Amino acid sequence: MAFTDMEDIEPGMEEAGPPPEESGNRTFLLVAGILGGILLLSLLCIAAYVVFLYPQRQAQQATQQAEAIAQSTAMSLSVTQTSEAARWTSTKAPTRVVNTSTPLPTNTPVVAGPATQTIVATTDPRTATVAALFTEAAIKQKTPLLTTTALPTSGFADQVGVPGMVLVAFVLIVVIFLARRLRTAS
Repeated sequence: MAFTDMEDIEPGMEEAGPPPEESGNRTFLLVAGILGGILLLSLLCIAAYVVFLYPQRQAQQATQQAEAIAQSTAMSLSVTQTSEAARWTSTKAPTRVVNTSTPLPTNTPVVAGPATQTIVATTDPRTATVAALFTEAAIKQKTPLLTTTALPTSGFADQVGVPGMVLVAFVLIVVIFLARRLRTAS
């Protein structure tokens, strides 16, 4: 029997037309439209981020890098000047001016007080410069330097940590099982 043979059809049977259109297509189209709108809205948000916020962040990072480079340059210049000051030798010995004039005697009574020892420090300009540079270096070591190798600590996992992530995963799995149980119960 061939498929093209139309004479074998029983007289009471008629050829059936296409099945009637289902009413569930309206719900499908509504859900597909909502998901498409959400997708379009998210693409617009990504485009706005790339156009407006991303260049500002790049400029901020470039500024921070320039500041770190300037700070490193200033520190290396300070160290260079310190080493040059250490290598500097004077051609003349430093001279100290001493006051040789003696005061005129006065008629003041002498009061004997406790003897105190006074230390007079002579400062050499070379050692004063080195001491000042050491002081600056110590102050700069107390303040943290910006480095370009530091990783950011501003993510969700950095704030919550691994135990928090495991807890969130466990809660989501429990939600899945509860949703399936409620769906099959009704």
